[in-house]
Amino acid sequence: MRVLITGADGLLGSNLVRLLLSRGHQVRVFLHPSSCSKTLDGLKIQKYYGDILVPDSLTEAMKRVDAVVHAAANTSIWPSRSEFVRKVNIQGTQNVIDAVLKFKLRTMIYIGSASSVNGPKELGTHYAYAGEKYGLDYLDSKYQALQLVLDSVKTRNLPALAILPTYMIGPYDSLPGSGKMIREFARGKLRFFTGGGKNFVHVQDVSIAIANSLEQPHYGKCYVVGNENLSYKAFFKKMAKVVGAPEPYMQLPGWLVKTIGLLGEAAGKVLHIKPMISYPIACISCDLQFVSSDEAKKDLKIPHTPVEQAIRDCYTWFRANGYC
Repeated sequence: MRVLITGADGLLGSNLVRLLLSRGHQVRVFLHPSSCSKTLDGLKIQKYYGDILVPDSLTEAMKRVDAVVHAAANTSIWPSRSEFVRKVNIQGTQNVIDAVLKFKLRTMIYIGSASSVNGPKELGTHYAYAGEKYGLDYLDSKYQALQLVLDSVKTRNLPALAILPTYMIGPYDSLPGSGKMIREFARGKLRFFTGGGKNFVHVQDVSIAIANSLEQPHYGKCYVVGNENLSYKAFFKKMAKVVGAPEPYMQLPGWLVKTIGLLGEAAGKVLHIKPMISYPIACISCDLQFVSSDEAKKDLKIPHTPVEQAIRDCYTWFRANGYC
């Protein structure tokens, strides 16, 4: 199968490319001209450069492919409200949808975020969205982009499905992105934790979910792909064991975390700098964002790689590449 991946230089894309190649697929990647990641160097792939906000720049990459995995997104969380973030994630997704229909691709897989929905639903329902209360355009735009995909399946016969990963951890995190928490912990900069928690998953498990979906697509379905629901206290304990650092010893009360977030938000707006923590992120860090991915595990036949292994793979790659 000939597969195009947008945003392939990120954590997920870098792992997915390798998995698809190992399965014998022909892989193309669509990268922004500003991309400086080296995680795709030396791989047997075709590279195309452009911008998902410029529809014509998608043309050559979309020609003569069977499927597209749309993973490109703007994940910026500062400022909390950003018209540019919304434009990239919503209009960019619309442009990819239009291109898939124009070139009659067999399959589109939209990569969203588990934070965009409140549990998995069937096609035709508008997902209960719990993230609106945070006032974060990244989350809001990913939810709206998901609705564009689902609505296009229903009204335009778009051959698509959605994969919504939880908090992914693993190797080839060149930004670093989600692995930044592991890197900072290894550097001794994280010694406190909040009362919240997330669902964590190995990025390679998500890659397997996508690859299996390409080979046996469940059109119109939307899958939350995750593994373990863990409090931050439990997650930090696992990090400490892998990294060989002391466990964090103090839980900060929610009111204090949110106050720090409010002050950071105010200072960031006045000084035009990114705060250590913004108010929306402070609120998120205090909540338990637990989800179920049972449907994805059943339909997509994905493994349940322990979170400890995901942390170890991320940390090993960081050390090998001079990140910590």
